[in-house]
Amino acid sequence: MKAKTALITGGIGGIGTAICRRLCADGFDVIAVYHPMEAERAETWRADQSSDGYDIDILALDVTLPTECSTALTQLLADGGSVDIVVNCAGITRDKSFKRMEDEHWYDVINVNLNSVYNVTRPLWDAMLENGFGRIVNISSVNGQRGQFGQANYSAAKAGMHGFTMAMAQEGAAKGVTVNTVSPGYISTAMTEAIREDVRNAIVSGIPMGRMGSIDEVAGAVAYLVEEESGYITGANLPVNGGLYMS
Repeated sequence: MKAKTALITGGIGGIGTAICRRLCADGFDVIAVYHPMEAERAETWRADQSSDGYDIDILALDVTLPTECSTALTQLLADGGSVDIVVNCAGITRDKSFKRMEDEHWYDVINVNLNSVYNVTRPLWDAMLENGFGRIVNISSVNGQRGQFGQANYSAAKAGMHGFTMAMAQEGAAKGVTVNTVSPGYISTAMTEAIREDVRNAIVSGIPMGRMGSIDEVAGAVAYLVEEESGYITGANLPVNGGLYMS
């Protein structure tokens, strides 16, 4: 039986890398999407994954451009490829208090974090419905659930991702296509490690588990949701936040 194919946007980032490696280890054919301006970094990344035993394809794609996404992904399907799983993991931050937020800070975050979910999912949706199988996982954030000072743009985008999840879950349910959200809390990455130590300690002190999460714990949540055995779970928001926010 041909292995199922998983497409991960933001695939060469910290959390994206962990998801790619986990799904590859679980037997999926994996395609990591990267921004065209990161071509050199992506090739190095791919070689590093290969040396670690992970055979992962890469695809250059600006996920903020609907026409580019439609053309590339439609062509992928026309060439005989398939995409059974989509993990929308592309994301950026442009943190500013709303008083100081400029238009570009708002639209850049909305375009990368939210509009990309539509741009990437739309060209692949019909094929999933026709095939009677699909798994879409949207990587949101605890701050899409509770909000965060200085992140009106990010919180709005991440909350919007789960709104998309719930609506699309209803449209795909009868055809075997599930749509779910994973909402990480504070995860130990290069970005969080760069936070000033006293600030980082203050963050950790507010987490009931007393630590930040790992990228592998986020990848494990994604891996659970994309399995065939998880076919009765749809429209859910799975928190991976150490108890920071409970609902």
